[in-house]
Amino acid sequence: MDHVWISGAHFTEVTEGLSGAAEDLLLAERLAAAAIGDFSACFDLGVAFSTGSHGAACDLIEAHKWFNLAAARGDEEAATCRTEVAEDMTAREIAEAQRRARQWLCAAGRKAA
Repeated sequence: MDHVWISGAHFTEVTEGLSGAAEDLLLAERLAAAAIGDFSACFDLGVAFSTGSHGAACDLIEAHKWFNLAAARGDEEAATCRTEVAEDMTAREIAEAQRRARQWLCAAGRKAA
């Protein structure tokens, strides 16, 4: 199975014909990578949640959270994407996304940057 996650850049190709289970596996792999400190996976998750692709439902709060986590590690493209996503969010939604990002960092004793 080809994985088309491209860290640090927008997806340039879409994997066609993946079953729901395969998409769920792709999402789970990126979540696991983020959990062990792969902050490029955070960018990938931001893309997935902002576009509702690769097994993720479109969820701007989650997208903002993941872009925020990647941006905290210095990913400038993630910072740009976070800003673009925030344009379609309320202040309350942004605050919730920030709370979730802090919670995720604290859950395993991770540090921002």
